[in-house]
Amino acid sequence: MTRIYHNPRCSKSRQTLELLRANGVEPEIELYLETPLDAETIASLLDKLGIKAAQLVRRSEQDFKDNNLGRADITEEQLIAAMVKYPKLIERPIVVAGDRAVLGRPPENVLELL
Repeated sequence: MTRIYHNPRCSKSRQTLELLRANGVEPEIELYLETPLDAETIASLLDKLGIKAAQLVRRSEQDFKDNNLGRADITEEQLIAAMVKYPKLIERPIVVAGDRAVLGRPPENVLELL
């Protein structure tokens, strides 16, 4: 089964969903801004993506700046906790298929999973 962590207001997220559907994939849609992810889910996504929390954080968001999340001594756990508290910080979209995941930036990245 394929799942997309989706923000319908994000053009890249919409394009990624359209690309999946154009390739015959109807993913389970997780609206992560409406139902925020817990720390365990974020850690699992990071593992599947093969990246660190700092690579999944949207640095341009005001919550990132207001909470001084770019400082050198910030830990992985602190960044994950911030993403739990402020889901807008999570880069989107994330598409998961089995034990693998990709960021849909650019949307064509999802073709690796098909």
